[in-house]
Amino acid sequence: MKHNKIETFENLVEAFASFPSVGKKSAIRMAYQAVMIDNFSAMKLAHALETAINDIQKCSKCHNMSEDELCAICSDPYRDSTKLCIVQSAKDILTIEESGQFDGVYYVISEVRDLNEEHLFYAVGGVNEIIFAFPPSIATDTMILYIEDKLKGLEIEFSKIAQGVPTGVELENIDIISLSRALEERVKI
Repeated sequence: MKHNKIETFENLVEAFASFPSVGKKSAIRMAYQAVMIDNFSAMKLAHALETAINDIQKCSKCHNMSEDELCAICSDPYRDSTKLCIVQSAKDILTIEESGQFDGVYYVISEVRDLNEEHLFYAVGGVNEIIFAFPPSIATDTMILYIEDKLKGLEIEFSKIAQGVPTGVELENIDIISLSRALEERVKI
C-alpha cells in the first residue's frame, strides 16, 4: 500500500526535527498536535517565534541575547563589572544565571577565529578577574591560553570554573579526562 504523504505536513515535521533533541517521532507528534489538536497553541508558538526572531539581537558589549543595544546584564548597575565570565554561547549565560551564583558580567566567544581583539579589550575595561566557563577540551584550553596571552599586560586575575565528578554519577561512568582533572584539582575538607 502506498503511503499518502502530505507535503505541507512533512515540511512541518522536518522543521520540528531540525531542532536539537527532537527526533522524527517527536517531530511527528508535535506537528500533529499543532495541526490537528491545538491550533491556538500552535499559532501562539508561531507568533512567539516570529517576535523573538525579529526582536532578539546580540548585545553590543557582551554578545548575549538582548532586545536592546545592551542586554539586561550589561545595563544592570548592580552587577559586579569587575568580574567577567567568558562563555561559549548566550545559552551558557542562561545556565549560569539559573544557578544564582555569579553576580558579574559576561562575554560570549564561541571560537578564537571569532575573537575581535579590539572588542575584547573594550569588554575587559575595568575588569579585575576573568572567569572562563568553557566545557573542557583541548580547543577551549587553547582558547583560554590565547586570550590570557592577549591580555597579559593588564592586571587581571584569570580563573576557570571547576571541573570534575558530577553529583550522582558513578565513577565508572566518568571519562578519564574529567576524573583526572577532578583528582588534580581536589579540595581539602
